Amino acid sequence: MATERDHIRELIEKLQTLSPERVAEVEDFVDFIKLRDRDRQLTHAAMGTAEPSLAKVWDNPDDAVYDQL
Repeated sequence: MATERDHIRELIEKLQTLSPERVAEVEDFVDFIKLRDRDRQLTHAAMGTAEPSLAKVWDNPDDAVYDQL
């Protein structure tokens, strides 16, 4: 079974076979993934922060019928 270290070594070996232009593309893609993950974390944190303040709006008898949909 391959370990994480093995996967990293294999990835580095693959990167070493690429042209400098392709390495730059890979680097851009890695940066994109990191940024997307950070944005998702911020979105989830903001949602968690907003939930308590919106609970009064969401949880009310008038809208309870929508909870059953």
